[in-house]
Amino acid sequence: MSLSTDATNAAFTVPACDGRFDDAFAEYLNDLGSLRPSVLLAFAPKAAGTYLRSAAIAATGGQLVRTVHAQGGRDASFYLPTFLLYYAGGYPARPLVTHVHMQALPANRHVIAALGLKPVIMVRAIPDMLASYADMLESDPMFPDNWLNIRVPQNYADLDAAQKGDFLIDMMAPWYVSYFATWTEYAAQGSDVLVLHYDEFLRDPAAVLMRLLAHSGLPRGRTQCEAALDGVWKDRGTFRYNQGIAGRGRRRFTPQQLARLERQLDFYPGLAGIKAALIPPP
Repeated sequence: MSLSTDATNAAFTVPACDGRFDDAFAEYLNDLGSLRPSVLLAFAPKAAGTYLRSAAIAATGGQLVRTVHAQGGRDASFYLPTFLLYYAGGYPARPLVTHVHMQALPANRHVIAALGLKPVIMVRAIPDMLASYADMLESDPMFPDNWLNIRVPQNYADLDAAQKGDFLIDMMAPWYVSYFATWTEYAAQGSDVLVLHYDEFLRDPAAVLMRLLAHSGLPRGRTQCEAALDGVWKDRGTFRYNQGIAGRGRRRFTPQQLARLERQLDFYPGLAGIKAALIPPP
C-alpha cells in the first residue's frame, strides 16, 4: 500500500488554528471523502453506541477503526492520517466504522465538512446515562479516564453515594450538556447529522439501525439488520452494555442534583427543543 503525493502532503499540512483547511486542501479532501462510504457514530458514552457500532459492523462487513489521535486525549479529535489511509490508500478494504465520544467542536466540524462525513448521534436522558456510567465506575473507576475530558478522582471508590452523585452531576454532566449543545447547534446549521432518539431505539432497534446505515451510504434491509442485532446481542458479555432502562436517573439522583443539571441545560437555549428528552419530567 502506498499513498499518492497529494495524500502524503495532506498528512503534513497544518490547518488553521481553529482547524479550518485551506480551500484547495478542503476541496481535495472532499473529493476523497466521496470515494467510499463510512459509518461515524459520534455518541455520548452509555447511549447504545457499542451495541449499534457492533451491529453496523456485522450488517455491513465493516471494520472498526479508531479515528481519533488517542482515547486519552483532552477530548476526542479526529486524526486525519487515519482517514487518508482509508480514502486514499484503501485501508482497511472493508467499510470504515468508527465510534467516538466526540463533541461537535470547531476543529471536528471542519474535518466532517471537508471529508463529507455523515455523523450520527443519539439523544438519551442524561441522568440515565450518568446512572449507567456510575455502575461502570463502581466496578472500575479508573478505566474511563480515557473516555471524557475529565479526571476521575483517585479516591472515587471511597466516596459515599451522595458524594458520587455530586461528582457525576457537577463534574461529569457538563461534558454531556456541552456535547448535546454542540451537536444541536451543528445540526441546526444544516449539516448532515442524523439525530436518533433512545426511545425509538428501544421500540424498534432494527429500524434505527436501518436509518443509520442508510444515512451512512451503506443501506441494509430489515432482515439483515435484525440478524446483525441478534448476533451481536448474543455476545453482549464481551462489551460494556448498559441496562437500557429508562428512568434510572431519577432513582439514582436527588431532586437537588437534577435541578443543578437542569440549570446547566438552561445555559444553552438551543437545547430547549430536546430538554424534555434530556431530563424527562417525573
